[in-house]
Amino acid sequence: MDNRASGHPNRYALLIGIDCYLPNRLPDGGWYPNLGGCVRDISHVEAFLKSRLDFPQEHVFKLTASDAGGTEPAEPRENWPTYENIVAAFKRITNMAQSGDHIYIHYSGHGGRASTIYPEHKGANGIDEALVPTDIGNSEARYLRDLELAKLLNDMVAGGLVVAAVLDSCHSGGLTRGGAEFAAGVAVRGIGTVDNTPRPVDSLVGPREELLDVWDHMTEGGTRNVSPGSGWLPEPKGYTLFAACRPSESAFEYAFNGRERNGVLTYWLLDSLDDTGPGVSYKVLHDRIVAKVHSQFENQTPQLQGEGDRLFLGSERTQPVYAVPVMQVDVAENRVLLGAGQAHGLREGARFAVYPNGSDFSNLGSRDAIVEFLAPGATETWAAIIERFTGREILQGAQAVLLGAGSVRLVQKVWMCRGQEIPAEIDQESALRAACNALQGNGWVEVSEDGSQADYNLAVNENGEYEIWDRTGHPIGNLRPALRVGDTLAAESVARRLVHLTKYNAVNQLSNYDPMSPLARKLEVELLGRRTQYDPADPFEPEELFTDPGRTPTLKTGEWTAVRIRNAAARSLNITAFDLQPDWGITQIYPSGHGDLFVELDAGQEVVLPLRAGLPQGYSEGKDVVKVFATIGTTNFRWLELPALDQPLSRNASLRYTGPKNPLEELISTITADQPLKRQLIPAAYPSREWVTAQLEVHVKKM
Repeated sequence: MDNRASGHPNRYALLIGIDCYLPNRLPDGGWYPNLGGCVRDISHVEAFLKSRLDFPQEHVFKLTASDAGGTEPAEPRENWPTYENIVAAFKRITNMAQSGDHIYIHYSGHGGRASTIYPEHKGANGIDEALVPTDIGNSEARYLRDLELAKLLNDMVAGGLVVAAVLDSCHSGGLTRGGAEFAAGVAVRGIGTVDNTPRPVDSLVGPREELLDVWDHMTEGGTRNVSPGSGWLPEPKGYTLFAACRPSESAFEYAFNGRERNGVLTYWLLDSLDDTGPGVSYKVLHDRIVAKVHSQFENQTPQLQGEGDRLFLGSERTQPVYAVPVMQVDVAENRVLLGAGQAHGLREGARFAVYPNGSDFSNLGSRDAIVEFLAPGATETWAAIIERFTGREILQGAQAVLLGAGSVRLVQKVWMCRGQEIPAEIDQESALRAACNALQGNGWVEVSEDGSQADYNLAVNENGEYEIWDRTGHPIGNLRPALRVGDTLAAESVARRLVHLTKYNAVNQLSNYDPMSPLARKLEVELLGRRTQYDPADPFEPEELFTDPGRTPTLKTGEWTAVRIRNAAARSLNITAFDLQPDWGITQIYPSGHGDLFVELDAGQEVVLPLRAGLPQGYSEGKDVVKVFATIGTTNFRWLELPALDQPLSRNASLRYTGPKNPLEELISTITADQPLKRQLIPAAYPSREWVTAQLEVHVKKM
């Protein structure tokens, strides 16, 4: 299928997924273990591209290596993601596509580091970042090194192609704190060593001189071993790059549904595209992905480099509303059969709004119900009716529109981890049992039967202190003071911390990305830059701009930045902004007066909020999340405020909190209630046309 005849660009995709790494150990004894979610990532991405973005079958090129339990991938050899096949696929697409066509590249697999074969540019002890082919255990096999990947992408850009790449893999990898037994259902897409195996130095990508010239051009002649940002490539020129994590972090894959693993970046990328729709900028997409990932994996920060203000895949066309028919209605079981399933790139838990046949989908008041996918079939799926808005009967032939409001899981689970090398004088069993007892009846946090679906891990360390870890086994930072297991009320204190973290993460995840809402993408929030000295009475003029929209900026304590909030809607909106603080507190920062609930911004109006970087006493670094709400009606968001960890909650008496006055306030108050009324919230069940959110992160380090 050729779209150029109709004035639209063609679209091509190269999808690479590697679960099976041939079982040959590296010379240092290390090896790349098989993975479990990479090929599944590619299957989901392929389904999304074909069903939602109309990628023709003949323009989608796949190289996959499935783990069938043997010593070789299950696919035919010509489809294996070897170095030779990967390079050939890049070149084939570059030669097929014409100027203006869109190229999407997605890699799920191990990322690795190897001794450089370009010492003249990286030094004698330099390191090459690389994608790891399936047959890398063979000493004659080659990595796809960073200089080669840069050249392949540069060749596409030089041909006038619009390129986006997603690398769901590690750089250096890493190990979870407690090992595999403390991170059930989690795998790391990388290893913690540098491969020093002597390997071929010739390249199938191009002559050595050309590789070095492209690298020189991208780095402006400088050497590069480590850089900020994604760490994979120098600053992209002419393309956009999503990387799964920072160079110092790990890229994880996780069994989100409890059974099958997916890459964390891939999972939340597809989830976010389901929520926002394809007509969204990379910057907005990245902001949402980071928020979702950090609510579960604090030590993985997806990175965006390149043209963050461009729409996803560069499409300027109006995207059609994704609607499917109601095939059957089962009143007895309170469910409907929808004409959609796995072939359409949809997963268990996907939600739809059901409209009577012939409705105007932009009229949110005509929705009859919200339904949620059960176990997806190939082309038809039963969906449970979870919310009703009218008393009308749902009829066969009604239309179901894919929703983007997502959900906020209120009740979370903790797994009690037993350490193997805890001194005998520390009674970890009694300490963990006391914590279990302290959690009884809290309503927010449950003790998990196993670790595969735990949101938190609770352990006792070698110093006899409670530690709360994230899903991957990394201790959650800035939980102070330390709680010694023998101290009075230590178990009760750690239980309160778990509840506090759950409420904090619920606020962090709260968002409304209903694609049919008239406020979708009408709230613009961005950081303007930094200053070392600043008087808040003056206009904010940054000394240094934040030019990369995908890098979470780092400020030193005492430095200033500013947040620009703009109302891009055609009507006035009420604005409220919060700071989610490093000490796990949440404070309303705009408007900052105790009696003020919001500030009204007229259509097209903007406000600039100067903010000074700081840290609580005793902290060396932390993260601030600025979260902005815009509403049509008047809403009290102060329900979302939380004190710093381990501090009592106090409300300003002058505000007279008499309870929620509208459905949106009901949603907000549920998130911080003493007992959650539901296990999860579905923002689409609330007046989604009346509110929208946006947020961004800033890292702060002590000077």
